[in-house]
Amino acid sequence: TVEKCFISSILILCAVQSFISGVVQESKIITNCRWIVVFISSLDSVQLKIDANTVSKYLKVSEQNRRVTNGEADVPYPDDPARFDHPQLLCENKLEGRCYWEVKWKGAVFISVSYKNIQRKGHKDDCVFGGNSQSWSLGCSDSDGYSVWHNNEKTPCTPTAVSERVAVYVDYESGILSFYNISSDKLIHLHTFNTKFTEPLYPGFTLWISGSTVLLGSV
Repeated sequence: TVEKCFISSILILCAVQSFISGVVQESKIITNCRWIVVFISSLDSVQLKIDANTVSKYLKVSEQNRRVTNGEADVPYPDDPARFDHPQLLCENKLEGRCYWEVKWKGAVFISVSYKNIQRKGHKDDCVFGGNSQSWSLGCSDSDGYSVWHNNEKTPCTPTAVSERVAVYVDYESGILSFYNISSDKLIHLHTFNTKFTEPLYPGFTLWISGSTVLLGSV
C-alpha cells in the first residue's frame, strides 16, 4: 500500500542518513523528529525490558521496571553469575533487524549496546560497556556533554546542547548504530558507528554516579 511504502521510505531515509554521517563524518544531521518517531515506531520501536539477573547491586529499579537509579545503598539482590559488579545492566531485548528506542537520563550515564558474553565480574575495562570490543556506548554527562566509546577509545561528539532525551537506532544487518539527541521536535545526530556485528546485540546502561537515572520510554 501507499502507507507501507511511505513508512519504508522514512526508515530507509533514517538508515541512509546514519550511513552517510558515519562515512563523511558529518557533524550533525537534524531531522524532523515527529515524522521519524511516528513512522519508525509503527514497525521498529522497542519497549525495553530490564534483565533483572544482570542489575548491579548499586542500582535500584522502580516504576514498573522502567526507571533505574544509582543509589547510595547497595540493593540486596540474590547472587547471580550474570549480575554486573559495575553499576550497569543489560536488557532482555535481542536486537534484530532495525530497532529504535528512546531514553531519558540524568547525571552521568552510558547508553549502550553489547554482546551478551561481556564480562560481568570485576572492575576492569573489559567489564564496562564501551571499554571492550564487545560493546558500543554513548556517554552522557550533565557537565561534560556527549562522547562515544568503543574498545576503550573515547571520541568526543560535536558540541551540542545537552538534552535529557536520547534516541538509539540500530540496523543490525547493515552494521549501523546511531545515537541522537532529542531537542524540542528534532533529532540531532550525535554519532554513527559503522561496523559488522557478529553476535546478537542487547541494550545496556551504566549509571556512574549516585543520583544518576535512566528512564526507559516507549515511542
